[in-house]
Amino acid sequence: MRPAPTEAVQSGRALRFAHRLYALGPLVGLILLCIVGTLLNRDFATLDNMMNVLTRTSFIGIIAVGMTFVIISGGIDLSVGSMAALIAGSMIWLMNGLAAGVGGHTFAPLLIVTLGIVLALVLGGLFGCAHGLLITKGRIEPFIVTLGTLGIFRAVLTWLADGGALTLDNSLSDLYGPVYYASLFGVPVPIWVFLVVAAGGALILNRTAFGRHVQAIGSNEQVARYAAIRVDTVKIVTYMLLGICVGVATVLYVPRLGSATPTTGLLWELEAIASVVVGGTALKGGEGRVVGTVIGAILLSVIANILNLTSIISVYLNAAVQGVVIIFVAFVQRGRR
Repeated sequence: MRPAPTEAVQSGRALRFAHRLYALGPLVGLILLCIVGTLLNRDFATLDNMMNVLTRTSFIGIIAVGMTFVIISGGIDLSVGSMAALIAGSMIWLMNGLAAGVGGHTFAPLLIVTLGIVLALVLGGLFGCAHGLLITKGRIEPFIVTLGTLGIFRAVLTWLADGGALTLDNSLSDLYGPVYYASLFGVPVPIWVFLVVAAGGALILNRTAFGRHVQAIGSNEQVARYAAIRVDTVKIVTYMLLGICVGVATVLYVPRLGSATPTTGLLWELEAIASVVVGGTALKGGEGRVVGTVIGAILLSVIANILNLTSIISVYLNAAVQGVVIIFVAFVQRGRR
């Protein structure tokens, strides 16, 4: 027996209310964490600490924005940390080589830094495109493809660095440093870039046909094919977007330390995936929000910051906390699509 129209309307309203309540979960959690952090340590609520948290969030947050598209489409990428490491090493290798001169020719430092930044974005796009092609045309599971490239990227960097570190030339470090250390209107540059990337990601996901196609593919790929959506092309583009986001994050990260080692970007993939799922994106795909991902990334950074300020547990257990968060959110999401 079908429910009366009034009952159906009430049921729909209840579902919408529950969905909105679920979407507000990460924000409520972030607010509660900030209150707890302030009570535990007065230094937590200072402006300098807030700027420090947001600056450190920007790297993972930018990558997480790209990861949001991949997970909503039903994919995954386990290689983003290793990809960032190889991109960082390639940037430094190129810039140092140009600074030393090529064929007797010297290059202006500003041109060298610009070429390094361009290389990072191009490599990110190419690596993402390679992932997308292997997954769509090669019919290989995303988990397997990105698990394989995870090892490849880090091994190539180790080979480039001869097992050690690639360090940026001092003359270039001084010129490149403001990309990370400079501020605009009192806000560090990485935070501005994070905001621009997040706003662009939200606009693409919510206001374009491409964003709707990404969600449709994650909800039901077969139905999306019947609807004449170019599934393979959309998937390839999502991985390219993620690769470019990794390139942008690396561009901001290199001037921070001025070097790349085999441990650069270690566990970034865990942090990026955790940010996405904590932000409310369904692990099974089909549903997610960039705004939620941003909140999720900040929430995880706040947890790490509170642990550093209070020493409730060892800071070496940060990755363990993130792992627990992923498992807990996955448990909560079971059966949700």
